[in-house]
Amino acid sequence: MSTQDKVAIITGSSRGIGAETAQHLACEGFKVVVNYAGNAGAAQQVVDKIIADGGQAIAVQADVADPAAVIAMFDAVKKAFGGVDVVVNCAGVLKLAKVSEFDDQTFDQTIAINLKGTFNVCREAAKRLREGGRIINFSSSVIGVRLPTYGVYIATKAAVEGLTQVLAQEMRGRGITVNAVAPGPVATELFLDGKSPELIDRMAKMNPLERLGQPEDIARAVAFLAGPEGGWVNGQILRANGGMC
Repeated sequence: MSTQDKVAIITGSSRGIGAETAQHLACEGFKVVVNYAGNAGAAQQVVDKIIADGGQAIAVQADVADPAAVIAMFDAVKKAFGGVDVVVNCAGVLKLAKVSEFDDQTFDQTIAINLKGTFNVCREAAKRLREGGRIINFSSSVIGVRLPTYGVYIATKAAVEGLTQVLAQEMRGRGITVNAVAPGPVATELFLDGKSPELIDRMAKMNPLERLGQPEDIARAVAFLAGPEGGWVNGQILRANGGMC
């Protein structure tokens, strides 16, 4: 699978890991779709940077928790670029609280975006991806460390891992791979928000490289799975975490 004239949708790519992944895939030759839920300005900034660097990109609004919006996104991409080859499910939220203190509204939001959103996009991708395509979901390496207050977040990511491995089997005969990337702590707004410097430092040192991951570390892992070098990797969870667990 050459990246020449291939089209990649990256959900939640107006900032953080998603934005870095969109820019990295554009540099690899993909036509990129920058998906966003509400921040049109940030998404357009990512598109503008890709175009300024010689790439091709468009921004498409869609709340991944809404199945109709996901269908409309795929329709818009087909109209703009003719089809889809790669889908990266990067949209997500990180809400932390003890299980006993997790309120219903926050629980429902976390499930709707992290799990149902991933399912909605996977379902449409399974119908629409061209032969030889790639589906790349996002899990998390915190699954392995069972940190207090991460219970609901971990539950959604564990479900994503199961979905990933089953979908890989269901794509049999079409040359489509389905994998997930499970980052360790990464220095993004999503991770850093609300954490004390002491906690951030402690989590950075959980891996033997003793640093937080950077968005480009994860973007490189995604690019490997999306490109020709990753074609024999299928149904796997790539734990990009510096050796944390």
